[in-house]
Parts: sequence; structure tokens; C-alpha cells
Amino acid sequence: MKSISIKLVTIFPLIFSFFTHLSLASPGLRFLIPHNKARAEVGVQPLVWNKTLAAYARGYAHQRLVDCKLQHSEGPFGENLAIGYGGQLSAADAVNMWVVEKQHYDYESNSCVGGECLHYTQVVWRDSTHLGCASVRCYDDWRFIICSYDPPGNYVGERPY
Repeated sequence: MKSISIKLVTIFPLIFSFFTHLSLASPGLRFLIPHNKARAEVGVQPLVWNKTLAAYARGYAHQRLVDCKLQHSEGPFGENLAIGYGGQLSAADAVNMWVVEKQHYDYESNSCVGGECLHYTQVVWRDSTHLGCASVRCYDDWRFIICSYDPPGNYVGERPY
């Protein structure tokens, strides 16, 4: 009986720690999961959530509260932006809007054909290893989402993967 209670006392903190970590990371998971799914499809390493990038994204998102304008921060990181009306834009929705651009990326010519694809190529950029994102509801009821990537991608002449 003693050995069972000792094992439970040892295992419980590990389980609690795991779920506590998971719950703290859950806002990041909503962004990481669809990013890493797209990256896995092309054989690129998964991104890791970065609190510094998330803080940067959150700071910039709060600057957009007044106008929700799709204007890049011009900061040191790679960046994807999205907006949606009425709070109907989830993290997965935003990432999926960027990933759907895959249909316009031509690997052979390493270019966008028939539409925008640079949001997609940033999502799957092989050298990007860290991700931080934020979402805010603007004063005009639009939702603004920003994801920041480090190192940034989309260098002219380089392939994303």
C-alpha cells in the first residue's frame, strides 16, 4: 500500500505540471497547431511558441485597436496579418487563410502564380523556428490577428522549403 501512495505522490505533480504547462500554452497552441500542420506537409520542422514574439505581437495588435488597419509593424520579425468582422475570426481561421495561398505557390519557379502566396511561404519558411501571435477585438468590432516569425522569411531568390 505504501508503494502505491508513493508512486501516486510522485506521478501526480508530473501530470499536474504537464496540464498546467499545456493550459498556459493553449493560446499559443491555437496558432501553433495549424502552422505546424502546414509545415509538416512540406517536411519543415515545427515552430516553437516564443513569449517574446507573442509580447511583440500583442503590443503591435494593441496599437491597431483604433483602426484595425492591415498595416505591417515594420519590425524585425517576419509577419502575417489578418482581420475579420465581428470577432468571427479564430486563430485557425487566420492561419488557414494564409495556408490556402499554397495553391498559388509554384515550387519550380519559386514564385506566386495567379495570386498571393507570400503569407503561405512565411508560414512554411524552413529557417523560421519561433512563433508569437496575438489577437485583439478592435473598437469598430473587427478582429485583428498578427503572427510574428523569427527568423523572418521570404527572402528574394530563396525557397521556403
